Amino acid sequence: MSTSDTSPATASAPLPIVDVHVVLRTPDGKILLSQRGGPYGYGQWHAPSGKLDPGEKPAHGAARELAEETGITTDPARLRLAYTVLHHQDSAPLRLGLFYLATAWQGEPVNREPEKCLDLRWFAEDDLPDDLIPYPAAGIRGALTDPGGLAYHGWPAA
Repeated sequence: MSTSDTSPATASAPLPIVDVHVVLRTPDGKILLSQRGGPYGYGQWHAPSGKLDPGEKPAHGAARELAEETGITTDPARLRLAYTVLHHQDSAPLRLGLFYLATAWQGEPVNREPEKCLDLRWFAEDDLPDDLIPYPAAGIRGALTDPGGLAYHGWPAA
């Protein structure tokens, strides 16, 4: 192998950002969504989510983000990895989105990050808003219809 080899395995690329998302689902099929108030996706909907902290186990990060954003608590052992999305967006670092399904939790949702979130609302899973942010929408829909699946979102056509 030459030192000029720039295959994906040897190229110096930034590590992917790992996002953890929680699809909170009631027994009657309602999904909790938050409406973004930050610059990315302002006014659009997505699931409670955030970046994984260094050294943090993904399910623990998902439970932490859920509590930080909504006040709802869940045992990380009660979260099931339901879908994975590899998100590519122009020159931004690759994002690995892990979508967890939660069906058991404690508490009622409260907007604990009003500077980042405009609203929290329950939606019927078969009537989600049209203005979901596309990357999380792929994971939410995949978690509901293709558990265990993987999607490549935003990748250029081969």
